[in-house]
Amino acid sequence: MSEAVSNPTALQYKRVLLKLSGEALQGQKEFGIDGAVLKEYALAVKEAHELGAELAIVIGGGNIFRGVDATAGMKRSHADYMGMLATMINAMALQDALEQVGLRTRLQSGIHMQEIAEPFIRRRAVRHLEKGRVVIFGAGTGNPYFTTDTAASLRALEIDADVIMKGTRVDGIFSADPEKDPNAERYSRIDGSEVIRRNLKVMDMTAFTLCKESEQPIIVFNMNEPGNLIRVLLGEEIGTLVHWNGTK
Repeated sequence: MSEAVSNPTALQYKRVLLKLSGEALQGQKEFGIDGAVLKEYALAVKEAHELGAELAIVIGGGNIFRGVDATAGMKRSHADYMGMLATMINAMALQDALEQVGLRTRLQSGIHMQEIAEPFIRRRAVRHLEKGRVVIFGAGTGNPYFTTDTAASLRALEIDADVIMKGTRVDGIFSADPEKDPNAERYSRIDGSEVIRRNLKVMDMTAFTLCKESEQPIIVFNMNEPGNLIRVLLGEEIGTLVHWNGTK
């Protein structure tokens, strides 16, 4: 099994919370999981781990079920719990893919599912990271009315992550939707207060407020571009860095 190695001093960020969207896993499919995308992500995480990074991952469930978008008169809280189960399906798939490329992993759940995952315990999660294991956090915060972005922000703060890296399908934060406006400007770095003032869609407001209060840096980057995860870890100006009050 792979161990944390290499030269961690070369890394700009050592302990990282990587947030992945569930939709990204579906690739070109209408729903579900694309095995090729899953393997690409697993190999990217392995490369980062071998460079010496401590990696924790939160993944969404939108490729399977989006609680907030549920219809048919379903209560929001009930739908959100169903969404949490969708994140666990993705988390288990990612765990298997990571282990198939030789990584040691632990899956922790915000909802007790003792047959398939550990309960989330902060000190245990940190210890796993220190031992070179990749930790996957599933089931969001364990509570309805909170998104996986909020779960990512909360877990990042709890494990003292150096940065939240939000892997998306676009190259960072833009002045407008780059998939709709070809003239949209990409920001290489931006103060969090400007994100709020310009109403740029980085995370939901609960997640963003958590980061603001603790001045937690966020990097939004294109996870689907090969090599980008490593380049961000090494400090290259890939994507967009959100900083706070002039901090870098």
